[in-house]
Amino acid sequence: MAELSPGGRLSDLAYTRILETLFERKIPAGAFVSQNDLVQLLGIPVAPLRDALKVLETEGVVTIHPRSGIQFVKPGLELTRSTYQYRGIIERAAVAIYAETAQDSELAEVERRHRQALADLESEGLTDRVRQEMEDLEVLLHNGIIASLNNPLIDRSYKRMHNYLKLVRLDRKLTVPLAQRSLREHMEIILACKARDPEKAVAALSAHFTAALQRHMGMF
Repeated sequence: MAELSPGGRLSDLAYTRILETLFERKIPAGAFVSQNDLVQLLGIPVAPLRDALKVLETEGVVTIHPRSGIQFVKPGLELTRSTYQYRGIIERAAVAIYAETAQDSELAEVERRHRQALADLESEGLTDRVRQEMEDLEVLLHNGIIASLNNPLIDRSYKRMHNYLKLVRLDRKLTVPLAQRSLREHMEIILACKARDPEKAVAALSAHFTAALQRHMGMF
């Protein structure tokens, strides 16, 4: 669990712990819990917990029912579609810039790690280590693309969106072939960026999101 950093606020810690608990499945998606349940589960006082819940409600993660309880969002088709629509709008603009501005050394390292992950999938399968590397590569590539915009407003908004993405992935069924497809789609984006071809990079990113959405919806 995260600990309170020097100068940090308890409400920020509560926010982090609520999300961690949700992503770790200690609170099931769609669950209806009381405020007291959360106080006991998280070890956070009532006042900062309320502040955190208000933020999470504005972000669409929970619904607060006065004098009744807190309901966590249950990922469904609409949330999945909306999440990928948002990603597509933001990242298509960003990847065109990324293709022109990313450092050669950065692209080379991203490519190397993707090729290694593909090799590890082939030799090891979906071990815990390989699964973690898959998650790390998702963050590495897509956050790198977003960072190329150099826009703090988009950075914050994208971070919130990433919470939705983690939610819709909670019940994702990942197999070696599906993991390989995702990594190869990433490779198409990376190679287009290495070639300094923005149009090809945008096309590769769009194809990746379309395929990823279909995988989440069970349309392989």
